[in-house]
Amino acid sequence: MSRAFVKENDGPEPVLDRPVSSAPNYVTPRGLVLLREALARADASDDERERRYFADRIASAIVVEPSSSTRGIVEFGATIVARDARGARLVVRIVGEDEADPLHGTISWESPIARAFTDHRVGDRVTVARPAGPMLYTIEEIRYDEG
Repeated sequence: MSRAFVKENDGPEPVLDRPVSSAPNYVTPRGLVLLREALARADASDDERERRYFADRIASAIVVEPSSSTRGIVEFGATIVARDARGARLVVRIVGEDEADPLHGTISWESPIARAFTDHRVGDRVTVARPAGPMLYTIEEIRYDEG
């Protein structure tokens, strides 16, 4: 038998830490609550890898209160209602990367959609670069709420 595929060490495989973004860790107040809940779940399940990850994310969190945002301009924490050229409605909220869940309408502040909309106002036309080609949106509403 060839020794090329035989494991030399019978010890357990090392568990690598989850990768952490080098970007600032902006979070909404709700995002901080979600991080703390995830840490509690990791503690309860004795998952050291997840515990380290969420403890680090909480320690590096920069909480951005929606009330600190400039009203009328898309910034972190904004919920944006926009329509594309076909009339399809888009509703997304810009949040931190750990809170982002695109299937439920929350997107990371680092996403191409969030970057495209940031610093725009109601009525502005915004082009979002997509793999399928650019999409033009018109912003109809900007609001800052915790939901």
